[in-house]
Amino acid sequence: MDNGSKIYLYGITAVAVIGGLLFGYDTAVISGAEGGLERFFMSATDFEYNKAWHGITASSALIGCVIGGAISGILASRLGRRNSLRFAALLFFLSALGSYYPEFLFFEYGKPTYNLLIVFNLYRILGGIGVGLASAVCPMYIAEIAPANMRGRLVSWNQFAIIFGMLVVYFVNYLIRSNLPTANVLADAMASVGWRRMFLSEAFPAALFGIMLFFVPKTPRYLVLSGHPNEALGILERINGKKNAASILEDIKATAKEKSEKIFTYGVGVIIIGILLSVFQQAVGINVVLYYAPRIFENMGSTGDVSMIQTVVMGIVNIIFTVVAILTVDKFGRKPLLIIGSVGMMIGMLALSILSFMDVIGIAALVFIIIYTASFMMSWGPICWVLISEIFPNTIRGKAVAIAVAAQWITNFLVSSTFPSLSEWSIGGTYLIYATFSLLSALFVLKWVPETKGKTLEDMSRLWKKK
Repeated sequence: MDNGSKIYLYGITAVAVIGGLLFGYDTAVISGAEGGLERFFMSATDFEYNKAWHGITASSALIGCVIGGAISGILASRLGRRNSLRFAALLFFLSALGSYYPEFLFFEYGKPTYNLLIVFNLYRILGGIGVGLASAVCPMYIAEIAPANMRGRLVSWNQFAIIFGMLVVYFVNYLIRSNLPTANVLADAMASVGWRRMFLSEAFPAALFGIMLFFVPKTPRYLVLSGHPNEALGILERINGKKNAASILEDIKATAKEKSEKIFTYGVGVIIIGILLSVFQQAVGINVVLYYAPRIFENMGSTGDVSMIQTVVMGIVNIIFTVVAILTVDKFGRKPLLIIGSVGMMIGMLALSILSFMDVIGIAALVFIIIYTASFMMSWGPICWVLISEIFPNTIRGKAVAIAVAAQWITNFLVSSTFPSLSEWSIGGTYLIYATFSLLSALFVLKWVPETKGKTLEDMSRLWKKK
């Protein structure tokens, strides 16, 4: 036990990353369900379900994500990291059931109305709050549990889980779509039961997440901040070994003396860097590709089922390159991978822009979409979360992470909601905008982001005090 139990550490991490899987699952489930959902509400007689309403309905969960991200700091500080994740699991579960059966208690089943649409969107926002919470607290929890030399790798597993959750829901949506009653026309079956089953499927991993969270500890850093150092020492001994635990505990205590430090105690710079990391992660346009993947492939000439299969293939590529990041983040460092990823994304988006202006579609466009997404997945996808979870000093981490994550979801909403109108203006011009942000992200990392490889979370306090 001199070096701690790796099995215990991996077990805790495995439970925590289920939150990441649900993050990916919840944000991507709409890609398969939105067609049937649109057809269902278009048959309403008391209001007109137009494209504007559909855009709001398809992206309403993102409103919840902004709320969840914004309140994550308060909840993580007051309830603790573990209890915040339990609350997120409950929200995921209730959202899945409510989105499946929004008529519950108050409405006639299967009859679309304006009020039913509002209730459905409220359930989606509820799930979005869970996503916003999980997106902030899961990497924070893992970062506060993990030893410094493994932190980048373990936090990166959260991004792997996000992408894996997306891939799982692509498969689940495909299976649900393939097994709908054959007596009905497919579009009618999707409008009646298909979208409901897709949302319901999320209840199972949500329930598993909630149950498993009763078997993991609170983080040592939260326990010290809340006045339970002996309990923190016991967890540190199991993870790091008795020989290292005492010195780690003293280091935590040294940086946790002022529990209620102001958000700008370490200067404005660290907060701005955290916000810009979040903004650039979304401004490069990744969620446009992830959310609209089936439609993008259909625009390239693929049919419905083929476009879904191409989406699954892209999901597999994403997983492979996320593993590349996991294997290299603690060896090569955060900055080199971010810069390499930014350059790869710029090349991919610039090529897509040129192809669009030339009106060339087909295999070349697919190749450059894969180059773009692969570059993101081995860099900004996981490493942005690693940096956000570790770059802030202990005493302001909860509040600072909440600000950064809220900025991320606001940017996500702005990018995702403007894509349809931007693409109507010029699809090539839209890709060129994302290519420009990819270039700017590389310059930002080169100039402003410090390398955190191998540093303890307590080193962050000393790093920013020097600046």
